[in-house]
Order: sequence, then C-alpha cells, then structure tokens
Amino acid sequence: MANAAEISWIVVPSPLGPLTVTAKPEAITAVDWGGRPGGGRAMPVLAEAERQLAAYFAKKLDRFDLPLQPAGSDFQKAVWDFMLAIPMGETRTYGEAAAATNAPARAVGGACGANPIPVIIPCHRILAAGGEVGGYSGMGGLATKRWLLRHEGAFVPPEQVSLFAAGLR
Repeated sequence: MANAAEISWIVVPSPLGPLTVTAKPEAITAVDWGGRPGGGRAMPVLAEAERQLAAYFAKKLDRFDLPLQPAGSDFQKAVWDFMLAIPMGETRTYGEAAAATNAPARAVGGACGANPIPVIIPCHRILAAGGEVGGYSGMGGLATKRWLLRHEGAFVPPEQVSLFAAGLR
C-alpha cells in the first residue's frame, strides 16, 4: 500500500473541465472531475497520463495505454476489465457486461458508478437496453456521457423526452 508521500496528482485540462489524475509511482489510481490544489512530486506515469489525455481529447489517441490500479472488489475489477476491452467508438449494454461477468445488470451499473478512473476506464461506453443511454455518475451526468460517446464517434441514442415532463398529455 502506498503511503501519502508516494501519491501525487496533476490537474489536466479537458473540454469537460479539469480532471484530477492521481497516481502511485507505478500506476494511475483515480481520475476525478474537477481540479484539486497541490499535487506532490512529479511522476513519469502522471506525465504520460497527461500526454495521453491531451491526445485523446485532440482525437489523436484511440486507446489508452497506461498502468492502472483501481481500488475495488474483484467483481468491480472484472466489469472494469470488460469496459477496457470495448474499442473506442463502440458501445456495449449493461446486459452484455452482465453476461460477460455472470452478474445481474444492476450490479454492473453499480460497478460502472464506482469506477474510480472514468474516461480512461470507459464506463461511458456502457448503455442501457432498448437504445437508451442509461446512467452516468461523472460530473455533468448524461450530458457528459453523450459528449464522450460523440467525441469517440459512437452511436449516441436520442434523448428520451417525457411527455409528462414537457407538460403534454
């Protein structure tokens, strides 16, 4: 386990706002929405994460190649591994992830929401059945999920408009 002196972070600008990337010397451990003061000592893994995120947002990277150490249960890690295998520009459903991990779709949704390394571990590529976007726990919610999918050239299901929400009956 890394002690506090071994953990550093950087704030990376993005079209979605600042992202704070946290790492131990050997791997990325988290990506958080928003900035964070400080940062600690420079680490090669953080410099590489910054380079790859900049390339991703400039549409010059189609697959991240970073050492990752997300904290989570074995089940969560299995779901995150499933997400990492989804090529950029493609999506899968919660049901497909559930079948691949031998778990209920709701549990997959929980693992998506607990993903500590969003964008790099692409939980935004998991959609609900029936052509709906599903949920997204990242800053900006579904608008951010839709932005990431469009950015990657993936099919983005149309927004569902409730007639009741629109005041029409």
